[in-house]
Amino acid sequence: MFRLFRKHANREVIERLHGEIVAAARHPALYRACGVADTFEGRFEMLVLHAVLVLRRLRQFEAPGPDIAQDLVNAVFAHFDATLREMGLGDLAVPKRMKRLAEGFFGRAAAYAAALDAGDESELAAALARNVFGGRADRPEIDPLERYVRAAAVALAALPVGAFVAGEIRFADPASYERALP
Repeated sequence: MFRLFRKHANREVIERLHGEIVAAARHPALYRACGVADTFEGRFEMLVLHAVLVLRRLRQFEAPGPDIAQDLVNAVFAHFDATLREMGLGDLAVPKRMKRLAEGFFGRAAAYAAALDAGDESELAAALARNVFGGRADRPEIDPLERYVRAAAVALAALPVGAFVAGEIRFADPASYERALP
């Protein structure tokens, strides 16, 4: 009974947090000047990146942080499922694709969290190059994106659990980290 109450009570919080993550992942500066491809894959990468930043912070809190984190993971995967179905994948194909998305999500989560926890800029840049830029470490867009990710992590780290419980979080502004265009 308490679990049902918790889920019901968190629904609005999760919807707001998920909305903040989606909005941050769709910020035009990420695509325009940080060089992220404006494709399904690029948007997936940005959604995962922002979700990981929020989940990482939520797991640093005592209760209810970890519970909210789990509910948020469930919401993110429900979003992935709905998106795949909107793209026309059938009932038989969705579970296979979801498995690949889950593996990618959790692999990226581990790589980003390890780099951020270690404060290792080069490790974070390498993870971004591998995941966002197809392994191309020579992309000039890696630096502004890496700086943005670190700033977003710092901004989230400054927020108390109450901001997350209220579903009112803010990421750093990616436009502040745009690379100089040639």
